[in-house]
Formats: sequence, structure tokens, C-alpha cells
Amino acid sequence: MAHLDDIDSPQDLKRLTQEELPILAREIRERIIGVVSRNGGHLSSNLGVVELTIALHYVFNAPMDKIIWDVGHQSYTHKLLTGRKDKFHTLRESGGISGFPRIDESPYDSFGTGHSSTSISSALGMIEARDKTGENFKVIAVIGDGSMNSGLAFEGLNQAGHLKKDLIVILNDNEFSISPNVGALASYLSRIMTGEFYTRIREETKSILKNIPKVGESMLKVARKAEESFKGLIVPGMLFEELGFEYVGPIDGHRFDVLLETLMNVKKLNWPTLIHVITKKGKGYGPAEDNPSVFHGTPPFDIDSGKVKKGTIPSYSEVFGSTMMKIAADDKKVIAISAAMPDGTGLDRFAREYPERFYDVGIAESHGVTFAAGLSTLGFHPVVAIYSTFLQRAYDQILHDVCIQNLPVTFALDRGGIVGDDGPTHNGVFDFSYLRHIPNMVVMAPKDENELQHMVKTAIEYKGPSSVRYPRGKGTGVSLDERLRAFEIGVAEYVKEGEDVIVIAIGVMVNPALEAAHKLEKDGISAGVVNARFVKPLDRELIGNLARRVRSVVTVEEHVLEGGFGSAVLEFLTTLNIKDLKVRRIGLPDCFIEQGSQKYLRNRYGLDAEGIEKVIRSLLKRDSMIQELKGTTNKVT
Repeated sequence: MAHLDDIDSPQDLKRLTQEELPILAREIRERIIGVVSRNGGHLSSNLGVVELTIALHYVFNAPMDKIIWDVGHQSYTHKLLTGRKDKFHTLRESGGISGFPRIDESPYDSFGTGHSSTSISSALGMIEARDKTGENFKVIAVIGDGSMNSGLAFEGLNQAGHLKKDLIVILNDNEFSISPNVGALASYLSRIMTGEFYTRIREETKSILKNIPKVGESMLKVARKAEESFKGLIVPGMLFEELGFEYVGPIDGHRFDVLLETLMNVKKLNWPTLIHVITKKGKGYGPAEDNPSVFHGTPPFDIDSGKVKKGTIPSYSEVFGSTMMKIAADDKKVIAISAAMPDGTGLDRFAREYPERFYDVGIAESHGVTFAAGLSTLGFHPVVAIYSTFLQRAYDQILHDVCIQNLPVTFALDRGGIVGDDGPTHNGVFDFSYLRHIPNMVVMAPKDENELQHMVKTAIEYKGPSSVRYPRGKGTGVSLDERLRAFEIGVAEYVKEGEDVIVIAIGVMVNPALEAAHKLEKDGISAGVVNARFVKPLDRELIGNLARRVRSVVTVEEHVLEGGFGSAVLEFLTTLNIKDLKVRRIGLPDCFIEQGSQKYLRNRYGLDAEGIEKVIRSLLKRDSMIQELKGTTNKVT
């Protein structure tokens, strides 16, 4: 009898009979659902690849054979089978196992993946390295149909087909079902076409035809055309065949008999092969099967009902979506663009209400940005809503296609700052740096959800490139103004006066800065607070005037310090040559921020009221000691 508790490695898995594998699959689904219901995580995608993952580890010999999971959010079964089941309850927690493959977590994680479409290119690199060192192992890239839309995936396919190396690509297609007749025929044909008999006959036929004088090449072309025509009638793989891959499929990704026979046959081949596998997102859990997008990345939920506990305070994403609806009702030139995240970015309602003005470009951020640039040249104002961490993938298009031409495109950077449980690949803590140095770009961040809606209005009225970054999760609970207004570009808000120190905060750090200032006030420390609103352009007039009045300035940002908001303020202050001005920057260190809750990480890195207060007290105490020392020195003199 198969039991997950008895499996500590793929070697243990191989001792099971094929009849025991469905029992193991059921146990794995139960474990995944139980942990994700408590910790949150990616449920639909993981439930869809349970059988496929088991089959891969059953047939191949990891970690010698390299299995690369594209995006990696579907690697939970992989982790359970590769020695991490006892730690699986720590999934996505601080100090626990990651929700994505990480090469520093396990030798079974061949490549770290958190963004899409990298598997084929990295797999091909491993194959070339393998061949150069004379090693012998297989490399398998598992990529979803959404990730296959990306240009990077096709760039990898193109070179792999050209090099004709034995790369195995598994296309996990979870958007379409197979009709019984076509599916059965396609599965049968795929297994036949990868079997030893078919492979041997085909290669021997090629050899014979090539050796026939004069007619060899022409006959070979005729034979190849006949084969392609026959396969083209039955399987939709001609695109991959033209790229140099042997196409296999589509096959049922939940049938072990089909999966195992196909994988065993393909394992014997030594040329590029693509296996088209059909799976069902959320397989085995009704609520996830019915609403796979809801359970793509889910917070904790009730297993019995499948319901997520919701609060009354709207999220920043929801406020952004509502604002877009308001603006679009009055301005028919406003276009919304998403990169496979209409729900996550709050644009699902916009898509339903204004389908002719909404575009989901798929996981193709670079294309989405240049597509927006094209729209903007003819009088439209596109709003490109992409998570901060994913917009990094379109950096050149932002610079070259939008900013050089000074086009009116707005970037709505959802999940800006610490995202939390998904870890280093998803924390959006670099956008200030990679946007603020580009000429023509306006960079904004609201202190709360009310300011967010006004900033969206500001950005759309601005006749050039602009960005608005806002965090993941619920807002602060402030009331929302009915009437939208545009802010004056580059003008900050002086929210609290102070004489001893000025705290210049950006985005969601404004409220913790205010809280810290009020605490300091109880001890007689007068701390002023500025809501910068703009990373670029800075409010130089206000910041300059305040800096001349005090001896100490503190900047606060939920962003890496290198090249961020604090750097921008510091660069400006150095031009003023203010004598004895002390500047301290509070932000994230020069490292990739690990997984953990937003609250935990903000506390750890001093990005809460207590952390800000501590830095200010330390700065003022040090400044006071220096002044005392100066006074003593003057007296002695």
C-alpha cells in the first residue's frame, strides 16, 4: 500500500507498483490542500500536476537528471517527493521551505524559478554544459501553456531545435480538455510514434533513402512530407515540428498508464522532443476546479466551503480597479492592459464592463509595454497594470519604446514593496531604482488607498510616462473621496511640522513615520513628517527649505536603499551644501528579501513605527553627543 509518509526520495517512489501510484496521488493532494488552506499559496496549479510530477520522478533519475519547473509555483508535489515532506507544513513561512524551486534549498531543485518562461533557455544551457564536460543525464523543462506565450520561451525553442540536442520539453496545457475520441487516438498515436519500433523504422528508412543514388534526397523529402501530413491531420504539433522538435501528444496528464509509457519512450530519444500534456487546474478539489483563478494564489481558506475570509476594507488592487472604472466612464481614450493578471490587478470588472478597451496580453510583459506605446501614439492613454516584480522584465521597452518618445503611458505597479510569503522572486523592491533614473518618467507612490485613486487620475492626465506603485493587501481603511482630483506633479505634502528632525517618507511608510513622530513627541522630540508623494520629480523647494531649518533628516521607503528614494533625496541634498546636516536613510538592505509575512519582514528591517522611532532616537542622541563634544572642545580652547 502506497503512503506518502514512507517516501523520502524518488528512489522510494520507484519501489511502488504502478497500481499504487493513484493512491499516492490522492494522499499528496490531501497534504497540499491541508497546508495551503492554512498557509496560503498556489493551489490550482499544484493540484493539476500531481500525476505528472509523480510520473517524472518515477521514470527519470533526479537529481542526476535535471527537472526544471517553469515559474515554479507548481512544484509542491516535487518538494513532497524529494525529502521535504516533513518541512512541508512550513511552506512560505519565515525560515520554512519556499513556494518555488530554489537551488540553495535542495539538490533536486535544478534551477531557481519564480518568473515565467525561463525553463527552456536554462535547460538548454545545462545540456550544453553537460556535453562540454562529457556527462550523461537528461534535462526536462516543464512549462505551462501560459508561460509558452512568452517570447523568451520561443527563443529557447528556436535555439534548441537548431542545436538538435536531446532536450525534453513538457508543455503542461491546463486550459483545454481532450474530447474522448480525439484524446484516445492522439494518446495512442503519441505512444506509438515514440516507441522503439516506430523510431527504428523511421531512422532506418531515412538511412536507406539517403543511400539511394540521385533520388535519395527527393525521396526523403517526400517521406518526410507524408509523415508530417499524416501527423498534422491528428495532432496540433506542426509549429513545434517546424522549430525542430519531435511533437508528442496531446496526452492525458492524469492517466499514469499513458504518462509512464510516453515518458519511458521519450527517455530513449536523443533529439529535441516536446510532450503536450493536458491537465486540469485544481484537480481533485471541487472549489479549485470550479474557480481555478481564485485558487491560483490564495490566502488561507476553509477546506469544507472553499471560502476565503474577507474583511470590509478594500485592497489597493480593488481601489485601483474601481478608480479605473470611474475614469473610463468619462474618458473613452483610457485603455487597460494586463499581463495575465486581470483578477490580481483588480481589472476583472473593467474587462467585463469595457471589453473593447481591455487587453490581456498574457505572460508577455515586454510586448504589453510596446503595445501600449503604439496605442498612445494615436491619442489613447494606456494604463499597464503589472506587478512590480514582473515589470522588471520589460525594462528596455519602458526606456526605449515609451520614455525616449515621451509617450503618455501609465504603469500601475501592483505589489510594490514587500510582498511577503512568495519570497525573493516576488518582492517588488527595485522599481524606484529601475524607473527613477529614466528621463521623462514620473514616479509616484501613495500613502493610502485614497491617495492612490487621486494618483491614478494624476497619471492619466499627465501627458508623458508615469508610474504609480502601491502595495499588496488591504488598504488603511480611510474613507475614499467621491471626487477624483489630480495632484500637482512634483509637489509633496507636509503632514506634520517639526523642529528637531524631518522624516521624509514615501508611499506606505508615511503612516508609520507619523506614528513614530507622535511617540517621539511624548518625550519632547519634535519630528516633522513629509509625505513625498513623488520619487521623481522630488519637491526640491519643500525638502530644501526644511533641511535648512533642522540638523537631521531621515528618509523612509519600503524599497532597497541602493538607488532608491533615499538616494534621490541624498543626491539632491548634497547640492545644497548645508553645513552639519545629518541624513539617515531607512529602507531595505542590499540583499534579496526572504519570505515571511509583510508584518514580520517590516518589523525585521525596521520599516514600522518602532523601527523608525529607534533610528531617529539614535540619530538625535549621536548628534547631541557631537554637539556636546564640540562645546567642550571650544571651552578648552
